Amino acid sequence: MTLYVSEMESPLGTLYLGVSRRAVRYIAYDEATFLENEVDICLEENDVMCQLKQELQAFFDGERRDFSVPIEVQGTDFQMSVWEALRDIPYGELVSYKDIAERAGSPRAVRAVGQANRANRIPIIIPCHRVIQAGGKLGGYNGSDVDRKIWLLNRESPF
Repeated sequence: MTLYVSEMESPLGTLYLGVSRRAVRYIAYDEATFLENEVDICLEENDVMCQLKQELQAFFDGERRDFSVPIEVQGTDFQMSVWEALRDIPYGELVSYKDIAERAGSPRAVRAVGQANRANRIPIIIPCHRVIQAGGKLGGYNGSDVDRKIWLLNRESPF
């Protein structure tokens, strides 16, 4: 498989992007986080990369709420159910880890939801930043700086 990689400056810092010929494979805050084994790396930008960058920029500019760029994720059945539940959280809304555990069909798996969020390879598009602790605390954010989560929540805030 060929992985097209690029960088993009954003209000969250440098984003490291990886796409296949068909879909987004990762958005990372750390350059080495999601480099995949057994792939050919290509630095040219394909149509998927161009679409991803355009949609992310429109999101950061407050002009886009949803993403139409295709994504491709791989994970356990539980992770996949969590990521699907995350994609159903409306723009600007917050839910708890417990809510996501229930939506994923495992109401007692609150910690596992946190681990699935951390393993989310496509943050922003799969909006793990919209998940907070039941008591209203923010919790972590995708193995990254919580300031990024705060920025994303403020971007989406209807107030």
